[in-house]
Amino acid sequence: MLNYLPGVPRYWLTGLWLLWAVLLFGGFIFGRESETHRIPVRARLASSVTLALAGWSWFLVSPDNAAKSYALLTAIGMTFGFLGDLALSGLLPFGRNVMGGIAAFGSGHIFYVVAILRYGNQTGLDNPATRWGSLAIWLVIAAIAWYFIVFRGQAASKLHWAALPYALLLAATTGLATGLAWQSSLFTGLAAGAALFLFSDLVLAGELFSGLKFKSIGDVVWLTYGPGQMLIVYSVSAAIRFLL
Repeated sequence: MLNYLPGVPRYWLTGLWLLWAVLLFGGFIFGRESETHRIPVRARLASSVTLALAGWSWFLVSPDNAAKSYALLTAIGMTFGFLGDLALSGLLPFGRNVMGGIAAFGSGHIFYVVAILRYGNQTGLDNPATRWGSLAIWLVIAAIAWYFIVFRGQAASKLHWAALPYALLLAATTGLATGLAWQSSLFTGLAAGAALFLFSDLVLAGELFSGLKFKSIGDVVWLTYGPGQMLIVYSVSAAIRFLL
């Protein structure tokens, strides 16, 4: 997949991918069983740091064309993702900060959205019907999911309402990524990653707002969220290959 890169960058980015996989999936396989998860919190955070490092590495090795700005915006987005993970980890002195996590993840997705839109505009992958049609479909899906998972039957608070624009923002990333993938199959991984991120957040929202509980729910969230972020970060490869 990375054969077009010189030796050292190729080995480095492959190594970071392997490290990420070991931290996340190894944590699940070898982690200690608990009611909500097996993957240790520190392994989760380490996997997130690894993806942030991979994002900045992609930026450094990307050629000086549309892929460069795509890589930069993606790296910034993943960095905000790590900050969101940190806010929700419960390891900080002030404990778990749900609103801080939402703010960080939302900021990250703004950068993802800008990355996709800008790259599409620069490379001609900007068919209006495809772009805005897929966006509209995913926004409707997210709004319906928010209503049933977060809002219905609940005494709505500011946090419940804050979850709506957040869900729509995640859906915007998914919709625009899907529009890109419809125009070039190279971006199928990007679309799948954005969809996995949205799905993981819907499960997390069910846990936070609707009392959704089942064994290893935390692992379900991370085993969809982690691969989702990885596919988004490593979609820089598709951005580079499309221009070769």
